Amino acid sequence: MKMLINVAETVVADALRGMAAAHPELTVDVENRVIVRRDAPVAGKVALVSGGGSGHEPLHGGFVGPGMLAAACPGEVFTSPVPDQMLRAAAAVDSGAGVLFVVKNYTGDVLNFDMAAELAEEEGIQVAKVLVDDDVAVRDSTFTAGRRGTGATLFVHKIAGAAADEGRPLEQVREIGHRVVERSGSFGVALSACSTPAKGSPTFDLPPGELELGVGIHGEPGRERRPMMTSREIADYAVDSVLGDLRPRGPVLLLVNGMGATPLLELYGFHAEVQRVLAERGVVTARVLVGNYVTSLDMAGASVTLCEADEEMLRLWDAPVRTPALRWGV
Repeated sequence: MKMLINVAETVVADALRGMAAAHPELTVDVENRVIVRRDAPVAGKVALVSGGGSGHEPLHGGFVGPGMLAAACPGEVFTSPVPDQMLRAAAAVDSGAGVLFVVKNYTGDVLNFDMAAELAEEEGIQVAKVLVDDDVAVRDSTFTAGRRGTGATLFVHKIAGAAADEGRPLEQVREIGHRVVERSGSFGVALSACSTPAKGSPTFDLPPGELELGVGIHGEPGRERRPMMTSREIADYAVDSVLGDLRPRGPVLLLVNGMGATPLLELYGFHAEVQRVLAERGVVTARVLVGNYVTSLDMAGASVTLCEADEEMLRLWDAPVRTPALRWGV
């Protein structure tokens, strides 16, 4: 596989150096692998900290800034960051109002963030956690006990981040983040496998002419493999899978997310089909985001995330945000 890298061993550090040069509004500690908004800590405000393996960009570092995260911890490719990173991030952004860890439900992430929370509390930093487990495709998988955390992570970052910016106390910020997770569901489809820099070849076998329904963001197996389907057929399957679990009774936030190698031409066409299915099922879309936000390196495919949003959640979604990957209202 051809990749725009120097050597696999430095790919994360090289990306962080490039991010630092592109975004002076961030403080990027390349050696310790921590990305922090430059004005942190913000007095009197709860600070959101998230992170996970690299390879899912712009998640998480691309969402650091006013209205979303105070800090992010990038691990090696598809590998959890370590507790020391999370502790450094928490210490760098805590203003005394507490820190909320937003954690995707993968075993390594959960264990390391829990350990970091214990270490932070020993240093007098109050910590709460929101666990994101929105993937409806499978109950248990290669890397998880329970559902995987995927696209709803972005919704938690944005909505809980806006609540923190309003100056709400830690428990209220945690509660609204948890509410977002409870009301969210996601389903992903892979048209091709991804290739990690270390391996240099596809991480799993997906024969030509087949797709994986319900794939995870690391290429974990989904529900089944089928011969290639049309965008219309994939939208029917993916949306019905989410609706069968979520059963929303009100308007929804919609994320149509690219897995990394799917062009916007295809994503917008897929979005049209997703909107068709939602309309046929009587589901009203309140807000929409289309693009590559929670990716899997060079995987071709897409995921659909729905969140049943009440008026408060919509107001927080619409609040100003200024990050490298998400920006409006400013």
